[in-house]
Amino acid sequence: MKTSTKFVPTALLLILLLFVGIWILEAQTKFFRRAYDEIVLDNHNHYLSCEQLPAEVEVREVMDDHQDVIKKIERIHPGLVGVEMDTSICPGKADILFWYGTHKDRLLIEDIIAGETFYGIPYRLENR
Repeated sequence: MKTSTKFVPTALLLILLLFVGIWILEAQTKFFRRAYDEIVLDNHNHYLSCEQLPAEVEVREVMDDHQDVIKKIERIHPGLVGVEMDTSICPGKADILFWYGTHKDRLLIEDIIAGETFYGIPYRLENR
């Protein structure tokens, strides 16, 4: 059976369009990256650019003002749960990193925070 001369280019074009569509979806929503972070790594990321992050000074003020909440989070599992300000990626900008050892710890952290930000500051959750 002979393959139609129009079939192969059409199939390749459709495959190319599919890959371009998936790439655009990923670039706009971070769908696959979020799924990998959540399901495989048990992490949560805000995926904000440096321009979207608050100033380091603002993050420090919020963390200082809410030390009671931070201490409560650290008491979930002393030594295996922690909180830190991360300034390593964007000079002058920062976010908050909550790290933990188990999924149960993460759920307890999320219950305490109870929101998409920590008092207006974007945060990340990292399973270590």
